[in-house]
Amino acid sequence: MSGRLVLDPEIVEFLTTGTVSLPRFSTDFPAEHIQTRMEWEDVVLHPATLRQIHEIQHWVSYNETLRDEWGMGKRVKPGYRALFYGPPGTGKTLTATLLGQSTGRPVFRIDLSRVVSKYIGETEKNLARLFDKAEHKEWILFFDEADALFGKRTDIRDAHDKYANQEVAYLLQRIEGYAGLVILATNRRGNVDDAFLRRFQAAVSFPMPQSEDRRAIWLRAFPPQITIDDDVDWRDIAIRYELTGAGIVNVSHFCAIEALANGTRTVDRTFLEAAILRELVKEGKIV
Repeated sequence: MSGRLVLDPEIVEFLTTGTVSLPRFSTDFPAEHIQTRMEWEDVVLHPATLRQIHEIQHWVSYNETLRDEWGMGKRVKPGYRALFYGPPGTGKTLTATLLGQSTGRPVFRIDLSRVVSKYIGETEKNLARLFDKAEHKEWILFFDEADALFGKRTDIRDAHDKYANQEVAYLLQRIEGYAGLVILATNRRGNVDDAFLRRFQAAVSFPMPQSEDRRAIWLRAFPPQITIDDDVDWRDIAIRYELTGAGIVNVSHFCAIEALANGTRTVDRTFLEAAILRELVKEGKIV
């Protein structure tokens, strides 16, 4: 009895308050709790994408029954692993957040810049702290820009390559042992090693929205306080300008702010197209 018995802070909080609050972003827990005020009705997704998202929802809803009551726990590994891939701004992060909102589970976006370390063994320690904290809490873990850890493995030419591959192997081990939902996001599916994809239950594509999808997003983009001039043809705008959902939201946000500043609260075609060109220049699609 020469040492001290130290209670975990979560146990102390539960014993004193009856609840355990969600952890805050810190060096010891490099993950941010992400939320949204949007609903599924506010999101426009490709039908194939939406079908796969519903399959993930079904796993969250019925996995416990399948594993515990139906006895499948001895045949299948715990947890569910999904890859979200597609261009930036197509709704990967928002979809992960809505999955948590609709299933009543907190979603934590992992900051890989705080996890990956140049010092040997530190990346594994950071990952261990993260997964130990999340264990048995039914959190959804969202690894954005997962290429940083799940890029194609390299041949071992030096010690750096050896330890880089060890980091990936350790992450795979922890992900496969995690009983909750883990989502990895990347801009291109080809950036992720095929050997990793075989460990995943789903690979969900988030393609660029087509013209009809863009029209649907435009119709949802502006608040009702903004008047859209009669010269704005949303079908024509959607066909002419190839933007992601995030790009369309950026345009509508800019237009709404400027309409308020000008005291008009009206958006006509000339002003709208000027805002669209501004967004396209920012994205580097035109010079």
